[in-house]
This record gives sequence, structure tokens and C-alpha cells, in this order.
Amino acid sequence: MSYQNILTSTSDGITTITINRPNKLNALNKATIQELHEALSEANDDSDTKVIILTGSGEKAFVAGADISEFADFDVENGGKLAAKGQELLFDFVEHLSTPVIAAVNGFALGGGLELAMSCHFRLASDNARMGLPEVSLGVIPGYGGTQRLPQLIGKGRAMEMVMTAGMIDANQALSYGLVNHVTSQDELLALAEKIASKIMRNSSVAIKGAIKAINANYTDGINGYEIEIDQFGKCFGTEDFKEGTSAFLEKRRADFPGK
Repeated sequence: MSYQNILTSTSDGITTITINRPNKLNALNKATIQELHEALSEANDDSDTKVIILTGSGEKAFVAGADISEFADFDVENGGKLAAKGQELLFDFVEHLSTPVIAAVNGFALGGGLELAMSCHFRLASDNARMGLPEVSLGVIPGYGGTQRLPQLIGKGRAMEMVMTAGMIDANQALSYGLVNHVTSQDELLALAEKIASKIMRNSSVAIKGAIKAINANYTDGINGYEIEIDQFGKCFGTEDFKEGTSAFLEKRRADFPGK
């Protein structure tokens, strides 16, 4: 499929999706959100894709925020629809994909950019990364899940401070907060993402899918995460991956998971 605002490539089980609006610092507009939804959905349905890496083009930004020009004149109703549609198409969609999604944050991840990174299953950052939710400086609040995911990741107090001050934190502070898992140089960022992806791909994709569902359940209102874990654990016993994994362990060899 051809895209105007993103680039996609697949190699050795990894699909890399690059937001490609460098003249706008990769800001998210409606068209880019729609294209990301389509590319992520296609990668998730592709049996050859075991891990997705999401990053931004250029050296300055992962995503510098939402494209403010698209909604500066919105009213209350349109503002609510904007947030609801964006969460449905992209942010909640990414969080619940069954294929692991790694955010490789290169440069600025602000507003919708940080919200996108937080919706991924985990995050890596280049040492020049800067992250923040500056929405209150525009008279609005984060609307793509930022008020929910940021405190889940770094705690209520730190999230309150970041949102209220509209300030940015650097990569090392993000690492100390637990907002990102690793920090490396910009030159090594994608290589690190691919290295971690290769470790993920050694394991059962079916089991990983169940683990994602169980972990996410802990953060879903009205859902008992322990019950989801029990259900997903039980389902593993009916998979070919379980038979292969246990056989390989007992036979002292490396497992070759069929992904079924």
C-alpha cells in the first residue's frame, strides 16, 4: 500500500513504520493517524511480521505533537469527536495490538507524540529525546490518552507535575521515571530496537499475544486481570507453540515455534 505521510518496510520479521513529515516535525494530522492505523493493522495481520518498530523520520523528532492547525477553530462537540476518533483509530488500537510494538523515540515526543509512544508496548529513546505533554499551555488537556497512560507509567505525582507545568523531560529523566526502558545514541537507536525485537522473536508469538492481553487487562476498568491471566494461561495449553516449547525444553534444544 502507498502512503503519503509514513514509510513502511519489513525485513527478517520486523516491520518498521516511520512517520515521515519532517517539515512538520512529524506532527500528527488526521491523514497521518489514518495511515498509521492502516499500516499497523496490515502489519498486525501479516504472519511474517513478529515485531513492529514505530519511529520518526529525521534527527529532530519522533512526533512533535498534533497538527494544531487542524483543530484550532473546533467547538466543544468537534473537540470531543477528535479525541474519541483518534483514540479509536490509533492510540487504543496500538495498545491492544497482538503484535509487539516498540516505540523508538528519536528527538521530540510532545503532546500526541508522547501519547503515541506511551500507547506502544514499550519505549526506547535516543539521548537527544525530549518528552512532554504541553497541552495546558494551549488551553486544552491531553486528549489521546495522556492523562491516563502517563500516571500508569510514572506515577500520579510526576504525571501531575509534567501535565501542569507543560514542561519537557530529557531522555535520562524519562529513563529514571520508567517512561522509557533504554537510552542510547541516535545512531544506535534502531539497532537497539532491532536487537530487542530479535530477542522477542525467539519466543512464542501466540504466548506473547496472550501476555499482552493479560497485562493490558490490569489497566482496564471493570476487568479482573487475574481472571484474564488464568484464561490466557489455560488457552496456551491448546496451542502448537506450547507443544513445541515444552518438547524443546525436555529435549534440550532450541524451540522452533510455528506461531499456532
